[in-house]
Amino acid sequence: MMPGSYPLKIYHGDSYKWQFKLWLDAAKTQPADLSQATAKSEIRDKSGGLKIFELGCAITQPNIIDVVLDADKSETLPIANLKWDLQLTYQDGQVNTIVAGPVTVTADITA
Repeated sequence: MMPGSYPLKIYHGDSYKWQFKLWLDAAKTQPADLSQATAKSEIRDKSGGLKIFELGCAITQPNIIDVVLDADKSETLPIANLKWDLQLTYQDGQVNTIVAGPVTVTADITA
């Protein structure tokens, strides 16, 4: 299955927290079981390109993934169009990319 599309729009130097809830059904009544998963997320200059840095990820059972970008890291991002994704790796070795998309970084005014 292809990952969902989720663009990140970042204002240089600001803090961010994105939350993703995974469900097994369209009605969102059956939460996905993430007890055997680890989450990883990176921002890169392009698909398969230079890793800019890794975003913080935390899983809250049963089905919530928080992705965090603190102000210090946000401040180091180049003012550019970048790429990102969020991957889950399960204990059995299965890897699923949940969401991916472009990252747009806008220059700040107040330093």
